[in-house]
Amino acid sequence: MRARAAARRRALARGALGQRVRRIAPVVVPVLLAIADAVLVNGVELALELGVSVVAATALLLRRRFPLPVFLFTLPGLYIGYIWFAPMIALYTLAARRPVRTRLGICAVLLIAAHFFPYPIADFEPTHYRENTLVLIDACVSSAAPIAMGLLVRTRGELAVRVEDLTRSLRREDRLLADRVKTTERARLAREMHDVVAHQVSLISLQAGAVQVSTQDETARAGARTIRELSVRTLDELRHMVGVLRADGGEAAELQGLAPQPDLEELPRLIEMSALDVTYEGGVVAGASGAKAVERAAFRTVQEALTNVRKHAPGAQVRVRVGPGGSGESERLRVEIRNGPPDESAMAPALPGGGHGLVGLRERAQSLGGTLEARHTSDGGFVVRAEFPYGGTPNGAG
Repeated sequence: MRARAAARRRALARGALGQRVRRIAPVVVPVLLAIADAVLVNGVELALELGVSVVAATALLLRRRFPLPVFLFTLPGLYIGYIWFAPMIALYTLAARRPVRTRLGICAVLLIAAHFFPYPIADFEPTHYRENTLVLIDACVSSAAPIAMGLLVRTRGELAVRVEDLTRSLRREDRLLADRVKTTERARLAREMHDVVAHQVSLISLQAGAVQVSTQDETARAGARTIRELSVRTLDELRHMVGVLRADGGEAAELQGLAPQPDLEELPRLIEMSALDVTYEGGVVAGASGAKAVERAAFRTVQEALTNVRKHAPGAQVRVRVGPGGSGESERLRVEIRNGPPDESAMAPALPGGGHGLVGLRERAQSLGGTLEARHTSDGGFVVRAEFPYGGTPNGAG
C-alpha cells in the first residue's frame, strides 16, 4: 500500500511537471532559439550587434500579449544583427493572433526593408542588380512564410471551433428529433389507453350504477356504489395520465399541478374500499410538513401493496402502519404494509400482473431520496417497508 501511494504521488508529480512544461515550453523555447541565432550569427566580438539581437530575442517573451510592439522591437535585431528567428517568430505570432490584412502588409514591408538594406546604409550598392534581386526575393519569402503559417494555424483553430459548434448543433438536433419521436409515441399511447381502458371502465361504472338502482339488497347496493366510485376515480386519474402523455414541457407540469393527487388524507378511504381485512395505524398528520410528493409516494406504496395482497394472498390479514421512523424521527416517514399467509379457503382473483409494481415503487422512493424493502416473512406472509424524507422536501419535489 505504501509503495502504491508513493507511485501515485510520483505519477501526480510527473503529471503536474508535464503540464508546467507544456505551458512554459512554447514561450521559452523560441526565445532560446532566437538567442542561439544571435550568438551564432554575431559571435561575442560584435558587442552592438549581439546586444541588439539578444534584446530582440528576449522581447519574444511578451509576443503573445503584445504581438505588434514585439515585432517592431525585433526589427533592429534583423537590421543591425542579421538575426532571423526573432522577427520571423514575432511576425508569425502577429499573423496568428492579430490577422489584420493592412497591418500584416505593412509589417511584411518593414521586414523586407530591414532584410534588404544593409547596416550601415552606406554599404548599399544600387548597381549590384543580381545580388540585390536575390536578396529581395529572399526577403519576400522570409516575410511571406511566417504570415502564411500564422494564418494557417489561425484558420485551423477557427475550423476546429466551427466543427465543435456543428457537432453540438447535430447533437442538439438529434435530441430534438428524439424528443419529437417520444412525443409522437406518447400521443399514440395516450390514444390507445383512452380507447381501450376508458371504454371498459365506463362500462363497469354504468353496470354498477344500474345494479345500484335496480337491486333492493343493501349489501349489493353498497358494493355497487363502491365499484362506481372506484370507476369514477379511475377515469379521473386516466384522464390526468392521458393529458400528461399528450402534453409536453411546461404544459405537462401545469397539468400535473392541476390534476387531483392523492395524499395521506385519502389512505383511510383507500383502505375502506380495498375489501381486505386491514388494520390501519396512522401516526402522521397528513399535510403537516407540506411534502406532497412524499405523501403521494406513500399513498401509491400502500395502494400497490394492497393490490398485491389481493392478487397473491387472498383472505390474509393486513396491517398498515404510517408514521415517523428512521434515524431522524422528525424527518423520516415510514410506511409499512405487512400481511400474513393467504387463507386457503379464499378464492384467488384472476387479476393480471406485469411484475413491475415493486420495481416502480423502489424507483419512486429512490428518486425522493428514500428506500424501499420488500421481502417474505417467516410466517409465510410478505412485508413492504418504505422510508421517505419528510420535513425538508419541497412541495414540487418528485
